[in-house]
Amino acid sequence: MPTNKRSKYRGSRTCGGGTHKNRRGAGNRGGRGRAGINAHHFVKWYKEMGGPVFGKNGFSNSSEITVTVIDVGIIDQIIPSLLAQGIAKNEGGVIVINAADMGIDKVLGSGKVTKKMNISAQAFSESAKVKIEKMGGKTQIV
Repeated sequence: MPTNKRSKYRGSRTCGGGTHKNRRGAGNRGGRGRAGINAHHFVKWYKEMGGPVFGKNGFSNSSEITVTVIDVGIIDQIIPSLLAQGIAKNEGGVIVINAADMGIDKVLGSGKVTKKMNISAQAFSESAKVKIEKMGGKTQIV
């Protein structure tokens, strides 16, 4: 009795590979690589990739710049907590805020402004400037 496969199949034409037409090319395996992942190789790729792997959705922009924003109305609402944390200062009835201390790049103009504020940030929208200056505050671009 043979002790290993090599000697077991010695003298055999196909060495356990079925008919002589098998083991010829990729057609016997159902294609090369990711061919047929919508059909017969689906389970293999689904397990390896952790989900459906066919199709594309958009593109990745490598030069994308993320800008953190906040609305001027939200700043107006959180002024008491900003004063308590020491991020904002009250100087003679004017609230002085540096948006960089909050990790904010740009101030947008949504919401109501009820207090006089001097805000410094990297950028402001036009509506934010109008609302802040209408209440007597100032905007400063850093």
